[in-house]
Amino acid sequence: MPRGLRLLQGLVIVLMITMIAGLVALVTLLVIRLPDVTPPAPLPETIALPDGTRATAFTQAGDWYAVVTAADEILIFDRETGALRQRIAVETDR
Repeated sequence: MPRGLRLLQGLVIVLMITMIAGLVALVTLLVIRLPDVTPPAPLPETIALPDGTRATAFTQAGDWYAVVTAADEILIFDRETGALRQRIAVETDR
């Protein structure tokens, strides 16, 4: 086998070993990191909205959840008690 072809064969083997090692490292990191995902906060079973409001969006955090209404308001509720904590009017450029 010519010298240049031997060098090329060696480089291809080194590249193959590097790619296999990289793939093994990537799979190992995924296996190690994925089980540590924290579960999302549970959804409230019911939400008591004020009369006449219609929900258009919902979001939540650790100790509160928020409902965006069709009247461009954000209602923030306490997660433990379900009581309305804050009412925020959203200003729009209509």
